[in-house]
Amino acid sequence: MNNTVLASWNDGALKQTLLDFVARVTKEGGPDFVRPAERIATFDNDGTLWCEQPMQSQLYFANDRLKGLADKDPTLKDRQPYKAFLEHDLKTIATLGKQAAFEIAFATHAGVTEDEFMGAARDWLASARHPKLGRLYTQCVYQPQIELLDFLRANGFKNYIVSGGGIDLMRAFAEEVYGIPPEQVIGSSVKTRFEMREGRAELFKLSELGTFDDRDVKPQNIGLHIGRRPILAFGNSDGDLSMLRYVKTGKGQRLALLLHHDDAQREFAYDREFRLSPLVEALDKAGEYGIEVVSMQRDWNRVFAD
Repeated sequence: MNNTVLASWNDGALKQTLLDFVARVTKEGGPDFVRPAERIATFDNDGTLWCEQPMQSQLYFANDRLKGLADKDPTLKDRQPYKAFLEHDLKTIATLGKQAAFEIAFATHAGVTEDEFMGAARDWLASARHPKLGRLYTQCVYQPQIELLDFLRANGFKNYIVSGGGIDLMRAFAEEVYGIPPEQVIGSSVKTRFEMREGRAELFKLSELGTFDDRDVKPQNIGLHIGRRPILAFGNSDGDLSMLRYVKTGKGQRLALLLHHDDAQREFAYDREFRLSPLVEALDKAGEYGIEVVSMQRDWNRVFAD
């Protein structure tokens, strides 16, 4: 087995599956050859490429924004659901459900231009630290996944992010951290309004949700924005299941992967009890659906870069 490729992946059946799949689809003249233009890989972000516990980074970013709004309007501190965010009341936030929690997060950014949002997001990412791990959020990315993205790219794949997270927050760091440019990031978004301000054309964020990129919406957005059915997909929750099945049930060689967080020592151990993004059906029926389950504990010899 090649020990210089995917070095943070333990030698074993799962790593060999990855190596064999890429070898088959890139062998010119072979029965499973896929031309480079069709070598599309899609990755969820939260919980697949970087840490999503105790809650998704998007919500922490929104919470910091909400603090500023609460300074201007102190009544927010006593009004739910804003009160729960300001007090880091994870139990109450979890009862909202993922989409509702994210809608509140997106609403905190209304009224700013896309350029202003990008500046604020990059400033936050440069200084904010994960509440449990104590490191910058961009240092909470998974080293084995960085290696996989690089490996796929080196073999002619085009990698996309297809995530329920906010598209603009991901675009603020995805190219630098993952090597994935903004145009290859698909995520949840709010509606915008076009305006001319002092001779400059601007897009202003509104408080109204445009699309929530989760569950069945993921393959719909893949069709809308990519226009090709990927041959590889990687997720970690039931929110990714539709994407995984969309990829797996296409013609030819296909690989669908599911990351199981089962490593409480090096990261977190959770699945069906995480109400903001549960893993139930995808885990229980992975074998039936032909999905490969990646165990963080078994298949990765390290989690983070350091």
